[in-house]
Amino acid sequence: MTIPTHRPKETVPARSGRAPSSAGLPSLTGLRFYAAMAVFLYHVTSPQLSPFSGQTAHDAARLFGIAGGLGVSFFFILSGFILTWSARPTDTPGLFMRRRLVKLYPNHLVTFVISLLVFAGATTTAWQHWLPNLLLVQTWSWDPAVSFSVNAPSWSLGCELLFYLCFPLLYRAVRGISPARLWAWTVGFAAAVVAVPAFAYAVLPGEVRIPGWQVSEVQNWFVYQLPPVRMLEFVLGMLLARIVLTDRWVGVRLWQAVLLCVAAYALALNVPYLYALSAVWVLPLGLLIPAAAVADVRGRRSPFRGRVMTWLGEVSFAFYLLQAAVLIGGTKYLAGHAPYSLAEAVGLCLLAWAVTTVLAYLLYTLVERPAMRRFSRPRTISVR
Repeated sequence: MTIPTHRPKETVPARSGRAPSSAGLPSLTGLRFYAAMAVFLYHVTSPQLSPFSGQTAHDAARLFGIAGGLGVSFFFILSGFILTWSARPTDTPGLFMRRRLVKLYPNHLVTFVISLLVFAGATTTAWQHWLPNLLLVQTWSWDPAVSFSVNAPSWSLGCELLFYLCFPLLYRAVRGISPARLWAWTVGFAAAVVAVPAFAYAVLPGEVRIPGWQVSEVQNWFVYQLPPVRMLEFVLGMLLARIVLTDRWVGVRLWQAVLLCVAAYALALNVPYLYALSAVWVLPLGLLIPAAAVADVRGRRSPFRGRVMTWLGEVSFAFYLLQAAVLIGGTKYLAGHAPYSLAEAVGLCLLAWAVTTVLAYLLYTLVERPAMRRFSRPRTISVR
């Protein structure tokens, strides 16, 4: 998602005495890189793809096995926050969907084809698997062969597609909430996110578990992939944006929110699996994203701002969609060379990151950015 470079009409009073910045929200752009890296670390240390072996592989999988949930939750909350922050009063649902689809589909189509060529195989992947992925409806199926088909990370785009379709109605509802009641609604939605895994453990069938996991396929899908469930985080992001825009922010500083995220990561390592997917991250991310936005608006220091961080954040969407193809393709190519030493395994991880980053830059430069410039707005026909 592109972080807007314009200020909405509803602005945050600059209590520090400095005028609100007109340079957008670069800290949120930079934070996108860390979220994409969290998902990358989850994938590169997973048992199927990890170049590590023995106890090191076990420790790496445990340490980063929760990072994927962190990254995805960040993106869903950020999506609601940014779309609300940059909403245009004169926008129409048609123009809004045009921009969002142009942002979503070009990268998706390219990485879909790459993934088929690299590891799925157009001749071996059944149409019942690849067609839902192509149309971004795969995440409505609890069958992992469908929901994680072809390019596995693209399941989250299926959730985003529902968010975009519902956004005009959701925005109208959120705008109708009295500023004095925004925090009450925010707490309610955060509580709902925390309650989801409790519901899954208590109600959904858990007898047939995923091999090596402590949950069933249905439980994992309900908490992690089902679009209406993940929409709770999207709406939470919308509410948080309204809180900042109406000057209802509680004053939590960026460094405090970062420390809370670190503490939440330690907690996530020690809670039941389903809680580590989203519930643990609601409070820290719900404070981090607005705190970063306020830091940018009021000109406060931020370690996530700067040319390098902004660049990494800009290519993070392409990076997110390419990582699986690079990692799985590399694993197949190097399958006969394992086991690796610790130094070799670390080097392979760094190489995979570098290759993914270079390819992400190419995808962003040659596909994503040109498509947004060319197709995000209707063509103007001049009449002479």
